[in-house]
Amino acid sequence: MLLMKLKTEEKFAFLQLAQYVAKLDGEYGLKERELVNEYCTEMGIENMEINLEQFNLEETLQIFRSTQSRKITVLSLMVLVHIDDKFGIYEHKTMDQIAQRFTITEKEMHLFSMWGKMGSALFEQAMVFTAD
Repeated sequence: MLLMKLKTEEKFAFLQLAQYVAKLDGEYGLKERELVNEYCTEMGIENMEINLEQFNLEETLQIFRSTQSRKITVLSLMVLVHIDDKFGIYEHKTMDQIAQRFTITEKEMHLFSMWGKMGSALFEQAMVFTAD
């Protein structure tokens, strides 16, 4: 719903960022894949796997220029980091790094994280309700 508001360039950057964050713990699980696929559907783009060796976090973050697009990005990433019920140390450090780069306060990040937990639970329920 929020990702539709991103500019085209930001949508592709978000996809790369989402895949990067999802793979930080060394496991790109089914729930994470389903959510990334849902994000792609929402944004109207094709899900293409990124090459982690060529991914540059700083360069990718520079693409998000507006406060709104930065907050949309972090909110959506928070759902992703909570979808597998494992908000690990690498994910936490990376989200903190993103918050610093985007000038998002610790208080805002806490609120975004709580929202992400709720969003991930709602996404999982929706998947159950809509299963064939």
